[in-house]
Amino acid sequence: MVGTGVPKRSYWVESEPAWGGAEGGPPAKADVVVLGAGIAGLTAGYLLARAGRSVTVLEAARVAEGVSGHTTAKVTAQHNVIYADLIRRFGAEKAELYARAQQGAVEWIAERVEEWAAGCDFRRRDAYVYAETASSAEKLREEADAAASLGLPAEYVTATGLPFAVEGAVRFGGQGQFHPRRWLHALADRLVAAGGTIHEGVRATGLSGTTVRTTAGEIRARDVVVTTHSPAFDRGLYFARLEPRRTLLMAAPLATADEPPGMYISADSGHTIRATPARDGGAMLLVGGESYPPGEDDHVQGRFDALAAWGEETFGVQEFPYQWASQDNTTLDGLPYIGRYHPFADRLWVAAGFGFWGMTNGTVAAHLLTDLITGAETPFADLFDPGRPTIRRSAPALVGLALHTAKHYALDYPAAFHPTEGPDPLSPGEGRITHFGRHPVAVSRDQAGHPYAVSAVCPHQGCLVAYNDAEQTWDCPCHGSRFAHDGSVLHGPATQPLTPVDLDGAAHPEAEAGASL
Repeated sequence: MVGTGVPKRSYWVESEPAWGGAEGGPPAKADVVVLGAGIAGLTAGYLLARAGRSVTVLEAARVAEGVSGHTTAKVTAQHNVIYADLIRRFGAEKAELYARAQQGAVEWIAERVEEWAAGCDFRRRDAYVYAETASSAEKLREEADAAASLGLPAEYVTATGLPFAVEGAVRFGGQGQFHPRRWLHALADRLVAAGGTIHEGVRATGLSGTTVRTTAGEIRARDVVVTTHSPAFDRGLYFARLEPRRTLLMAAPLATADEPPGMYISADSGHTIRATPARDGGAMLLVGGESYPPGEDDHVQGRFDALAAWGEETFGVQEFPYQWASQDNTTLDGLPYIGRYHPFADRLWVAAGFGFWGMTNGTVAAHLLTDLITGAETPFADLFDPGRPTIRRSAPALVGLALHTAKHYALDYPAAFHPTEGPDPLSPGEGRITHFGRHPVAVSRDQAGHPYAVSAVCPHQGCLVAYNDAEQTWDCPCHGSRFAHDGSVLHGPATQPLTPVDLDGAAHPEAEAGASL
């Protein structure tokens, strides 16, 4: 399928210049090496540097250009419909701990924004989860009662300020929103001012004890903190314990008078809505939705088209010039994994599985990991422990994820050798899976028409990648790794690229017609 439509670019990334404080090559040793310069990694690095540790943050790409630069950037303890379920499954005491951690993250960010004069467009806003059906409205009444019983500022309402009627909603008062890239740049500045260093373009490729192997050499550390969204190392089997999903986002100019007054998510469709100040002094409308598992849709552009049509019809905007996607993971029991990488890891730490609520969960993770590393008292360690009993009891969910992976092994390999598409040359923006002798090959052309051929086998666990026609990437349906046309890694858990393939028929006489570029 051809990748058409508006170029895919995050409004947050496009509206704020790249951070300019990165160091050159990383040092040979540090007290703490943090992998990943998103909200969890930068917040943890800042807190640890403030605690007197020498901190080195490694980022494979650029600061605030990963998942944290592609979020809705809601700073809220309202995580869709969750609290009634938490009480049922974990009990009121643990549910209250989760609520306290999330609301505490909101307040910590708000206090730092004021203290630092961070200039990140932080605004207090009410957060709503709204119902489009009567049955969902009844669930929201229960959710409002549950959240309020845990000490959260929640109530059931029928008026939301949206330009359409709803069946009901839960409102969390006094939550927050901001420009995530500007906030992360403020964190990066404070981290460096506290004595830490940040190094861009450095990817971790391996680990021996607490010595990190990278594309820039080895770094010896006392503690290693992994905040790479999808954990970078397979120990702990996180790839088998996390379910990846992508969700689409769009932004368009909006008259300030038409700006929705709160932050919203539908309990039914999953549509998300908020506004943010625009660079010209007006407002930008953000809408999101169309969530799907990466690598599972052969026409992702159709999802972008559907979301744009909904946003244009609902809010009367002419078009969405900014369109992009984000990706996050959910855990087996719905709570993030924050703590020791595995039960025998003394100095290796992880934060993952934020379930699309990373602005607060990432902040919670940074504080918890800092407490664990420095030996401070914390009431949250057991709740988020990656080895907690509820994970060990989550066999059905684990089996479901394993069967999902097995299905792709069983079906995708035969399909590569019996392609449904013919050998016609690819047009710009197109890609397909074919075969080259006995080897599955991913062939594509970028928007300029340049041809690429790489192995279709994901180097992480051997699943076959699938073409994302909207973003023009190769996405792994098993564990969520993503790759560019040339095979370079865009998103883990893979740490190695797709291997280039030479389709020169003279060099490889077994080349198949199906591999035509």
